[in-house]
Amino acid sequence: MSAASVEGACDPRFAGVRDAFAENFSARGEPGAAVALMVGGKLVCDLWGGHRDAARQTPWARDTLVNFFSVGKAFTALVALRLVERGALDLDAPAHRLWPEFGANGKEGITLRHMLSHQAGLPAIREELPGGAMLDWDRMTAALAAQAPWWPPGTAHGYHVNTYGYLVGELVRRASGRTIGEILRDEIAGPLNADIHIGLPQAEHARCAEFLWPSVLPERPEGALDDVTLMKWNTYWNPPGISGAGWVNEPEWRAAEIPSTNGHGTARGVARLYAALAAGGSIGGVEILSKPMLAAATEEHSFGPDRILERESRFALGFQLPQAERPLGPNAEAFGHFGAGGSLGFCDPVAGVAFGYVTNDMGPRWQNPRNKALLAAIYESLGA
Repeated sequence: MSAASVEGACDPRFAGVRDAFAENFSARGEPGAAVALMVGGKLVCDLWGGHRDAARQTPWARDTLVNFFSVGKAFTALVALRLVERGALDLDAPAHRLWPEFGANGKEGITLRHMLSHQAGLPAIREELPGGAMLDWDRMTAALAAQAPWWPPGTAHGYHVNTYGYLVGELVRRASGRTIGEILRDEIAGPLNADIHIGLPQAEHARCAEFLWPSVLPERPEGALDDVTLMKWNTYWNPPGISGAGWVNEPEWRAAEIPSTNGHGTARGVARLYAALAAGGSIGGVEILSKPMLAAATEEHSFGPDRILERESRFALGFQLPQAERPLGPNAEAFGHFGAGGSLGFCDPVAGVAFGYVTNDMGPRWQNPRNKALLAAIYESLGA
């Protein structure tokens, strides 16, 4: 794919970002994607290219939506943190005060802070659930309420890949009577004019890109599994489809609220939200989080060996923080969240950068050459 095939607009100062994006298609196997960059609150790159379908017949359009997976974890956290600001939620109150059923089997001390920083010990459900169960909110939250922690809460951390959204979302629902997706739409995305969604309305499905999930999926290890192996397997595959395999392009998946995993949006929408965070929590007269709450939300809470990822990970409250192996530019103050396939939303308040990148391909998850090339081009253009 040539640079001429990339659509959209880009400030000449950031021509290197456009070039890197074009090279993702010509040299790095990108099938379809979009990237947006805001600097100092101004949109300086808004680009898209490739195709939104596996057959490569339908071009990606300016308003194409795509499932951005864990990019949505940060948006889920923002909803919860807004309720903390209002006093409807308490970061350090036992969760069972709002969710009585949750207080069973050693979970009496688990707090919202534990959930947001992946320290709750609940990355997986032990009970074997049927395929499609992830679409049933009550079934999933009941299973989590009955589940015993896989490790003593607060003593370690492990990425709550798919359970994070149910845990945080149920506390939000009990505190407010509303869902993560409803509050995101009404209080954050809508006022910001940011095209991001958790629970996509049927009327918007026609804009969705087909996500190109690998056709060959891992097989469950044979025989009885030890607890650690079972925990890791169930994190991704119980219930079958919880990570999106076999479901990601189905209307039921798109319409459901699975806040850890099934957020949809445009790169421009992701960058718009992060532009508010880069500016201290507000932009254009719309405040999504106060400066003190944002400062507290971006402090390191978990760093070190991750019991699920089997490598070091670093989390604030719902945000991923930079690591030497996975930087977000040169400045330590950056924060954001990656998504499966390489999608990424982040901001760098020092440089005034807000960034969104979305793709419909399950590329490398940990070290993704496409988003790395885009990040390098941003800071080279800035002269950093």
